[in-house]
Amino acid sequence: MPLPPRRRRWPVLAAVAAMLVAVAAIAYVLFLQKPGDVSNPNVAFNGRDAAARAAPGAHFVWPVYGYTPQRTRYLNASIKPGGQQWQFVAGSLIEFQPILAHGHMYLVANNGTATALSTSTGKVEWQRSVGSLNASSPAWAAGRLYVVTLSRAVMCLDAATGATIWQRPLPSRSESSPLVMNGRVYFGSEDGTVYALDARTGAAIWTYRAPGAVKAGLAYEAGRLYFGDYTGRVHALRAVDGAPMWTTETHGLAFLRSGRFYSTPAVAYGRVYLGNTDGKVYSFAAATGELAWTHTTGSFVYSAPAVASVPGAGPTVYIGSYDGTFYALDARTGATRWTYDDGGKISGAPTVVGSVAYFSNLAHDTTVGLDAATGRRVWQVSRGAFNPVISDGVRLYVTGYSSETAFSGQR
Repeated sequence: MPLPPRRRRWPVLAAVAAMLVAVAAIAYVLFLQKPGDVSNPNVAFNGRDAAARAAPGAHFVWPVYGYTPQRTRYLNASIKPGGQQWQFVAGSLIEFQPILAHGHMYLVANNGTATALSTSTGKVEWQRSVGSLNASSPAWAAGRLYVVTLSRAVMCLDAATGATIWQRPLPSRSESSPLVMNGRVYFGSEDGTVYALDARTGAAIWTYRAPGAVKAGLAYEAGRLYFGDYTGRVHALRAVDGAPMWTTETHGLAFLRSGRFYSTPAVAYGRVYLGNTDGKVYSFAAATGELAWTHTTGSFVYSAPAVASVPGAGPTVYIGSYDGTFYALDARTGATRWTYDDGGKISGAPTVVGSVAYFSNLAHDTTVGLDAATGRRVWQVSRGAFNPVISDGVRLYVTGYSSETAFSGQR
């Protein structure tokens, strides 16, 4: 009998090759490639100015990390740095900025030493140990200081003397810069617990347990608290009782994995803004948690954002990245307004004072001031590491690696 014709093998091989290519493409998308950016600019955006104009002088208060309860980091005061007036050397890393109240500066260095300085002279008014390790700013309210530490404690001090008014231990470490609102102290901790304490006594009013560490400070707006955690979730709680209003997940890494939120959020224009270690900056609707946009940078975004509306720019989010680039993003759409390539690493949060956006470079130990509308450099000083500048409308105070320097203000 005649032999059957030999089947051609190339169609089978081609099919197998196509299948392998498809599998490789799917694996690349799922396991290696990060998700692209999201843009939903029509998500609720009210366009209101985030500014809180200062009343410069002896009664000025910069009470918390980020200046306002919304943590916008924007002082709308027409002032630029002049000559150096004084410098204080702490002898230890100052990772988080000091605060200001009625002519006094209060800071807590990394070694747990709390210090009160005169803003006019830089002289030490009192100094004391509040723990062995710290990575947060204190908060001021009604003549009292509130401090959380990595030594597993939260305490209230007399701002005039540094004496302890109350103190309570914590089951977990905390580097969440506290917020004081309506007689309560709010902060998070590494075991995921968010606390609301009575500011007068330290008694617990409520707690909320997030699924991951809460290292960032909490932002407050219209009766709600906002924060991100180390599982990549963002939360909104009702401040009065800690009830969850919404929670949303993020998947900014490959294969549906999340980065971590170390960034303290800023709330403005009906949105919540914060950075993530997945290299993205996020914007959510404050009322619902709906994702409005993401903007990808070249590396981790530990930085908290500053949000401001300066002449010539409009509502803008200012934020740095470990890729060494400082970004100015449209607050509604996430589109790039301008960028400034400084190299090194930008780890801490920027501050906008008047029309100048300031940031520090961890690798260069510098602080840079940029025109907030154009990104043009207008000032630089060889001091800086994490969080750069605060101001009382009279002077600008630059936080170096382990120092505080006061510069006179020029209008």
